[in-house]
Amino acid sequence: MKLVSHYVFTAGLLTLISSPFLSFYTSLVLSFLISWVSNTLIDRLGHEIRGGYIRRTPRTHTLFRSIPWGLIPAIPLALFEGYPILLVLGVLAGPSHLLLDVFTERGIYVRQGRRWTRFALAHFSYDNIFVNGLAILTGAMFLYLALQSQLHSPIPLHLLGHVNFS
Repeated sequence: MKLVSHYVFTAGLLTLISSPFLSFYTSLVLSFLISWVSNTLIDRLGHEIRGGYIRRTPRTHTLFRSIPWGLIPAIPLALFEGYPILLVLGVLAGPSHLLLDVFTERGIYVRQGRRWTRFALAHFSYDNIFVNGLAILTGAMFLYLALQSQLHSPIPLHLLGHVNFS
């Protein structure tokens, strides 16, 4: 998948999950920050050039190795902003990247015995316009649902999300 597809999909998902605990705009901004940093780290550190081709590596494209890359931006934000929900978002950011990559032709890595092997569900090209558009549209739909849930929420649940760590 293209990086912009990862940004929008992950930010939409994280905003939808955190919007019951934060105001929509706070949720949106913090989710986009986590999405941008974690997805950039996963792609920049998890690709290498071999034989003139860029390929994914198990360094970041496995389920459990993707989680720390989402936590890297989430931990300082959670400490600075005082929102523990950001830690949950950090844990989900990396796997959401892999959720999109598993549909591409090269897939993600899974452990089989002592070896890393590739696992893919649909084998779409990473630059397939339809699949990237669908990921972006899904992320936008998540953002819309997050906004709608806040507009129609009877209780301001976002007030429950702030915790002072000091």
